[in-house]
Amino acid sequence: MRKPNFDNMLKVLRKEQPTRTTLFELFMNYPLYERLTGRILPKNVDEMAALNLVIDAYAAAGYDYATTHGCEAFSFGTGDRLTVSSHIKTTSLNTGFCINDRATYERFHWNDPDQFNYSRLDKALELLPDGMKLMVMGPGGVLENVISLVGYDNLCLLLYDDPDLVQEIFDQVGSRLLGYYANAVQYESVGFVCSNDDWGFNTQTFLSLDDMRKYVFPWHKKIVDLSHENGKPCILHSCGYFTDVMDAVIDDMHYDGKHSFEDNILPVEDSYEKWNPRIAILGGIDVDFIIKATPEQIKTRCRKMIERTSGRGGYCLGTGNSVPEYIPQENYLAMISVIDE
Repeated sequence: MRKPNFDNMLKVLRKEQPTRTTLFELFMNYPLYERLTGRILPKNVDEMAALNLVIDAYAAAGYDYATTHGCEAFSFGTGDRLTVSSHIKTTSLNTGFCINDRATYERFHWNDPDQFNYSRLDKALELLPDGMKLMVMGPGGVLENVISLVGYDNLCLLLYDDPDLVQEIFDQVGSRLLGYYANAVQYESVGFVCSNDDWGFNTQTFLSLDDMRKYVFPWHKKIVDLSHENGKPCILHSCGYFTDVMDAVIDDMHYDGKHSFEDNILPVEDSYEKWNPRIAILGGIDVDFIIKATPEQIKTRCRKMIERTSGRGGYCLGTGNSVPEYIPQENYLAMISVIDE
C-alpha cells in the first residue's frame, strides 16, 4: 500500500504535475469501504468509528485525502425530501418542498451553522495516517438546497412572481453555507474543501445564465474566497451541463478544480484539452462507462488518460461522479489498479 502524500493533491490543484498518479473520488459506499479495509462496520456505530472506516478505506485504495462533512448534523431540513430519499433511489426536484411563498418563507426555521459541533474534524487528526488530509464537502450546495426548499417548478415561477423573495432565499442558504465552511476550514485536518452543487440537466443549466450569475455564482465566489483566505484550495463538484459556465467558474469564482463529467455532455478527455491548465480536472471516467465496460476496457481508458495528462499536470484519476453501490466493485478496482503499473 502506498503512503499518502497530500502534496500530490496540492500539486494537481495548482495545475502542476504530481510525483505519481493521483486519485480523486467524491465519495464511495460502505460495502466498498468494508472491502478495502477488511472490516465490517457494525450497525448503530458512532460517527467517529464510521469516519475511521472511511479514512482507512481511502488510504488503502491509494488516496491522499478522505472525504467527510464538517459536521453530520447541520442541514437545511427540507420537508419530506429526506424521508423520501431514504426509501427510494431518486426523487423529483419538486418533492418535499416547504417554501412556496412569502408566508411559508417567514415561518421557516433556518438552522445556524455556528450552533453545530465540528469537533469531529479535530478528532480526525488522530485517525489520519501521516501525509493524509480531509476534504470537507457541504450538505448540498447553494442551488441544490434552494431547489430542495422551494421545489424546482415553484422556483421557476417565483423568479417571475417574486424575485425579491428568491434573492432572500438564496441569501439565507448561501450565508449559512458560508458559515458552515468558515467553521470547517479552521481545522488542521482539513486540506481542502468541496463546494458540491449540481447546476444543470444534460443540455442546459437549471436556471438561465443571467439568473445563475445573479443568485448562485456570488455565493460560490464567497465560499472560494473564504477557503483561499484560510490557505485551503476549493473545488467545485457540479453535475450537468457546464460548458457555458466554465469561464465564470475559472475566472470569476476562481475554483481550483472541477469535478463531475459525463460522456454524453463532454467527455473528460475533451474537457481536459479544453480547460487545462486553467483549472484542475478531477476524475471524469464516466460512471455509465464504468458500470458497463469490462475491467480491461476500463484499464485501457484510464491508461490513455494518464498518458494524455503525463507531464502536463492538473489531473486526478477517478470516476465522473462517485462510486455508488451499483458500480461493480471489480470495475472500480480495475480503475484504480492502473496507478501501480
